[in-house]
Amino acid sequence: MQSAAIEDVLGIPIIRKVADLAAELNTETYIVGGFVRDIYLNRESKDLDIVVLGKGIDFAKELTAKLGEGARTAYFKNFGTAQVKYEDWILEFVGARKESYSRDSRNPIVEDGSLEDDQKRRDFTINSMYISLNADTIGEVIDPFNGLAHIEDKLIQTPLDPKITFDDDPLRMLRAIRFATRFGFKLSDEVLEAITKYSDRIKIISAERIIEEINGMILTERPSLAFKLMEKTGLLKIIFPELVALKGVEIKNGLGHKDNFYHTLQVLDNICPNTNNLWLRWAAIMHDIAKPPTKRFEVGHGWTFHGHEDMGSRWVKKIFRRLRLPLDDKMKYVETLVRLHLRPIALTKEVVTDSAIRRLIVDAGEYLEDLLTLCRADITSKNEAKVRKFQANLNNVESKVADVIERDNLRNWQPVVNGNHIKQRYIIKNPREIGILKDAARSAILDGEVPNELEPALLFLDKLASNENIERKET
Repeated sequence: MQSAAIEDVLGIPIIRKVADLAAELNTETYIVGGFVRDIYLNRESKDLDIVVLGKGIDFAKELTAKLGEGARTAYFKNFGTAQVKYEDWILEFVGARKESYSRDSRNPIVEDGSLEDDQKRRDFTINSMYISLNADTIGEVIDPFNGLAHIEDKLIQTPLDPKITFDDDPLRMLRAIRFATRFGFKLSDEVLEAITKYSDRIKIISAERIIEEINGMILTERPSLAFKLMEKTGLLKIIFPELVALKGVEIKNGLGHKDNFYHTLQVLDNICPNTNNLWLRWAAIMHDIAKPPTKRFEVGHGWTFHGHEDMGSRWVKKIFRRLRLPLDDKMKYVETLVRLHLRPIALTKEVVTDSAIRRLIVDAGEYLEDLLTLCRADITSKNEAKVRKFQANLNNVESKVADVIERDNLRNWQPVVNGNHIKQRYIIKNPREIGILKDAARSAILDGEVPNELEPALLFLDKLASNENIERKET
């Protein structure tokens, strides 16, 4: 089966062209890395890493000339690499090299090297297998560190001593966890021990590189596995201490609360089958982030976390800024979902009024469907009957939402009264007065006390303005 798979690969036209060029230039050439690994994992890939014993850029130039107009090539002379895009393939070319590191940087000193040197610089054994494209050994698989056996054993191991690997390049600690999570592998005991020992070294890595790896973990099928490994090894406390602060259960008067760290990870896993939206998954991670500072014990009631949704929403920006996540509409999306995540659940505990449903629809706006997806994922309990009850109640809320939207045409709803109406009609002495009147009109319309029509809304505001001693302008 494996040999047949390799033969299929060698029949791919672009790979055939690379092999023909290697023979023409008499240059040793190999496919290496993730593409080879994915053959044995039965995963389709169109990304090729190709190492040549010589100049990778020169080889890429020759290939580009042979491919003609269909090839788009970028050269990175500082790194000695080139990227060729052809049809739906991406080929990365590099010369065989060896690397050495200084203690305060993950940027290696790179020199030309042998194939053996190139093998030793690879991150993990499963990424250290090569397919020869050389005429006399074409199709031969070179596996110097037993990568194939580690694939069969579902094991993440490094070619060299993992302590050296992670001390040299600490980003590989996160890559190890990402690969383990992505493929359902486990870390070898040596790798786990080395990550734990050198976790503090992650501090020399830029936040941009770290968040790229973490986002990759979040987009896996069960990202909780990655977060548990990061927490176990000490990485998470350095990278995302607010999440680690959720861990633990406090008991008072015989009453405890959920371990909000593991609850959050369960919510994250729960949401994954329903969305590939990275930012909705981030909302799952952030939804309870402010529970520790809002935790209180109320005699006769138990533990409460009043206001954690509002505080958590305010925390999103500072956390996004530190982690180098985008401070744009994606951040505002996460802020909104965190702030509103209790609302649909709260509606399942009471008689659902049209007014409450209207407010939910209007406040959530275009994020309503995603908010309901988050709320459904947030229903966790060891009591299956309790979960089923809340899920059924949330179904009822969703039905009411659909009914009110259809009846009231509330999509993208805006109150008829805006700030300009208020400024034109009243003598405003304090800008706060505009907000007071706008909010009052909005609430009255949503509660059904006033129709969403200009004249009735303004008459309502006239009465309120009089009570608030806000003078009306002369007409």
